[in-house]
Amino acid sequence: MFDLAAKEARVKELETLMGESSFWNNSEQAQLIINECRDLRAWTVPYQELKTKFENCKELLPEAYELNEESFIEELLRDLDSIEKVLGDLEVQRMLSGEMDNKDCYLTINSGAGGTEACDWAQMLSRMYQRWAAKKGWKIEIIDFVDGDVVGLKSITLRFQGSYAYGYSKAEKGVHRLVRISPFDSNAKRHTSFASVDVSPEITTDIQVEIKPEDVRVDTFRSSGAGGQHVNKTDSAVRLTHMPTGIVVSCQTQRSQVQNKEACYQMLRSKLYEMEVLEREKALNNLKGEKKENAWGSQIRNYVFQPYTLVKDTRTKAESGNIQAVMDGELDEFVNAYLKEFG
Repeated sequence: MFDLAAKEARVKELETLMGESSFWNNSEQAQLIINECRDLRAWTVPYQELKTKFENCKELLPEAYELNEESFIEELLRDLDSIEKVLGDLEVQRMLSGEMDNKDCYLTINSGAGGTEACDWAQMLSRMYQRWAAKKGWKIEIIDFVDGDVVGLKSITLRFQGSYAYGYSKAEKGVHRLVRISPFDSNAKRHTSFASVDVSPEITTDIQVEIKPEDVRVDTFRSSGAGGQHVNKTDSAVRLTHMPTGIVVSCQTQRSQVQNKEACYQMLRSKLYEMEVLEREKALNNLKGEKKENAWGSQIRNYVFQPYTLVKDTRTKAESGNIQAVMDGELDEFVNAYLKEFG
């Protein structure tokens, strides 16, 4: 049950703890408190701002109508529209009550078959997601990437840190299809490209996931890149393969092999934790007799640049004709539609 008063009381309690001189004596516990406070403020701060804004509109609108101040009336009505939009966003956020929803996450894009076209599409998606995350105020970090042979990316892993990063990003998990006139085809033919997106939550230190050393194969290799001083001349990049599940993770952006290996194990633990939680939720839904589900690995969205412009989600039927805005990170319409239907 949603209890705003309880959330506000908890924020004050956490802020008191954060103000104590001994707060950073245990850095791991301190980070957990900071994360909890951040998640709670994602509710309390917008609510208080909306409440103040609405009360101002409620007080000023009758006076504006009485004085027939048209420009002022229009401004107040725009404020009411913005209040309604933010309330809608908070309603969607209220649906993010799953065990993993409030966690940071890793988002990985892999280009599909198609060579240059697919690699360019993967890079376009990477730009789109980084712009979307920036609009949400999340911190963005590139964990790993493999350049395309000619242009673009064969794969890239991004880390998003922010309020409900996994809860929102999980809506993007699946195959994304692009239809356009290829800029790499001298005959200007229409091409179809595919890229897959995978999302997993980043687990915190309070969650223990056991990984047996004998279950993991460790490979090292040189970092990729365009060349120059930023490309390592030693095998500092690390790839881990978890034999029982087939999960593969890699990292090359940290300063040393030890740090890359540590980052890989963190990602592997996160993916194993996600598998465990999803299996548990699936078993619970089966017991409840719930039938609604979403096929994670299926094609989820089409992006058509020619002969017309349209972005359409195959799961929710949400669509937009403003494809440039979508590629610039305007994804909330699609994400919110997914969350309302699949929660």
